[in-house]
Amino acid sequence: MPLLTALVIALVAVVTPLHGWAQTAPYQWSGFAGNAQHTALSSVTSQPLVRIRWQTPVDLQPQDNGGALLIHYGSPVVTAANTVIVPVKVTRAGLYRVEAHGGADGALKWKLVSDYLLPPHNWTPSYNPALTPTNRLYFPGAGGTLLFRDQPDSPTGLSGRVAFYGLPNFEARPAVFARNVMINTPLTSDSAGNIYFGFQVAGSTPLNLKSGIARVTANGTGTWIAASAAAADATMTKVVHNSAPALSGDGSALYVAINNSDGTSSGPGYLVKLDSQTLAPIARVRLKDPVSGLDASLPDDGTASPTVGPDGDVYFGVLENPFPSNNDRGWLLHFNGALTQTKIPGAFGWDDTASIVPASAVPSYTGASSYLLMTKYNNYAGAGGDGVNKIAVLDPNTSMIDPVTGGTVMDEVLTIIGPTPDPSPGHPDAVREWCINTAVVDPATNSVLVNSEDGKLYRWDLTTNTFTQTVDLTEGIFEAYTPTLVGADGTVYAINNAILFAVGL
Repeated sequence: MPLLTALVIALVAVVTPLHGWAQTAPYQWSGFAGNAQHTALSSVTSQPLVRIRWQTPVDLQPQDNGGALLIHYGSPVVTAANTVIVPVKVTRAGLYRVEAHGGADGALKWKLVSDYLLPPHNWTPSYNPALTPTNRLYFPGAGGTLLFRDQPDSPTGLSGRVAFYGLPNFEARPAVFARNVMINTPLTSDSAGNIYFGFQVAGSTPLNLKSGIARVTANGTGTWIAASAAAADATMTKVVHNSAPALSGDGSALYVAINNSDGTSSGPGYLVKLDSQTLAPIARVRLKDPVSGLDASLPDDGTASPTVGPDGDVYFGVLENPFPSNNDRGWLLHFNGALTQTKIPGAFGWDDTASIVPASAVPSYTGASSYLLMTKYNNYAGAGGDGVNKIAVLDPNTSMIDPVTGGTVMDEVLTIIGPTPDPSPGHPDAVREWCINTAVVDPATNSVLVNSEDGKLYRWDLTTNTFTQTVDLTEGIFEAYTPTLVGADGTVYAINNAILFAVGL
């Protein structure tokens, strides 16, 4: 849901190789937005949206906030053997566990409780596990540690804990580290099984840790760098809440968003590029509003994460400044991989991670770009917009004039309006918001799978620019945005009103 509103409220699928676009081999949905570049591309054909095959809660005690659900839910991950691992919020305060379900029928295989504690926050941050290519599952634990489980497809498997600052240090003072160090982003795995994440330090520790970015190898060796050092700016305090680190296509560089918030607000900041092996800083760019030239805002109530395109370009969503000069839509900022060139921005970026669309998946497209971007395209009635909320496919390399701000933005290749009316005084044509922070793209069917606050899951056909399939999930609710994904057998997964739905044949 929009930030302004929240503030006021206080067929059987088969494996289909996609040359140059496949995520991993064999197929995994390894973490937030599917892979380390956050492309949200499925390399298996999604099943038709016919029925809800099974469902399970992702929150056992969801908190209503004036009619809204201001809780970010982490993305499930799916193994090559089709085990769906679901992060579950157990208590109001945020005790979490991970549950392994069979993708075919939802049968529970096992579950493990975490001792993780949430960082300081306004909206409840997301809790996101990650799978490595060797099928090890990692999930956040207390004190900035990682818990792991091997053989996640089996009822039992080796489990344990690692710490980026050394496990003996944690074990010597577990209460101190648990109270003062918290992982605050999704986990990202590289092709070698190294794990990357942001962490926040809220108090003193024996090791004088500072909020920053960590890397943990498969054998448990840790490296970290303070956010202020990564940005070469002493005023920067931490990695943005919920913003998953992204890796370059060759795995050599890590992209991370950093701000100066304490976790309960927004602040200016940077997109930084680090050496993925040493975490040494390589480059940084101060994030600016492309129209005003002022510092953009990086809100901790969002989930925008960097997306790395096949050509190495990097995309990252921010909030506009002054707010809400762009109707609370923010901007999708666009840079070359070196962060030395600012390119055409997208007109919407708030709480959104761009998904990659192969140009061949849009038959009507005749431009020169090899890939396009799929984004949310809401235009919030409560923040100056008309409420005609859309989703869009954009060309990152051609431009148009934005009708809202007059700025130069990415050209609209396709847009489509939400189908459920939501009129309000002065906004007779308003429709319900789209409810995705990353939408899965299925090139095999030239479609995108999208979740809406009207409680429905849709297939957006990019050939006809129509919604060709719809499944009712819930009655709908105003809620923080959620991910969609596709499992190893083509089942489509979406979260609506604190429930994970498995949809297919």
